[in-house]
Amino acid sequence: MEIWDLYTKDRIKTDEKMVKGEKSTKGFYRLVVHVCIFNSQGEMLIQQRQSFKNSWPNMWDLTVGGSAISGDTSQLAAEREVYEEIGYKLSLDEIRPALTINFQEGFDDIYLIQKDIEISNLCLQYEEVKAVKWASKEEILSMINEETFIPYHKSLIELLFVIKDKKDAHT
Repeated sequence: MEIWDLYTKDRIKTDEKMVKGEKSTKGFYRLVVHVCIFNSQGEMLIQQRQSFKNSWPNMWDLTVGGSAISGDTSQLAAEREVYEEIGYKLSLDEIRPALTINFQEGFDDIYLIQKDIEISNLCLQYEEVKAVKWASKEEILSMINEETFIPYHKSLIELLFVIKDKKDAHT
């Protein structure tokens, strides 16, 4: 059972908690994180979700993502998700998210990381990840058109690549 901390609209942590799968309490918000890993060729590491996942089965997605569990900071949640989903140990000490997107139920912190990772060295979490590969911006946008990638706004994908190119991705 996954338990999430809840926050005010101003992102102040409260004493309220929520169990994954329960309906969210009005006026409270949860924290979600995404980590986008880029290589030196400018490609993003993307993952294919398992076919038995309830949401977006078989779809391709950003490198990793998930909800912060109770007690997690944004950085700890991002480090944990990277390690759990693809088996890569990452330190985000002193690193802030490149951007935060507010969504109806919470806050989504997005980290941009520049690392040349050898895919064959990754250990994919069977429950979550079917496959990983490096993909260019154009390939991801094409996959969104083909409905094989989660339907993020194309402008978000373009923005992630722009921010990465402005040297805002951490190494």
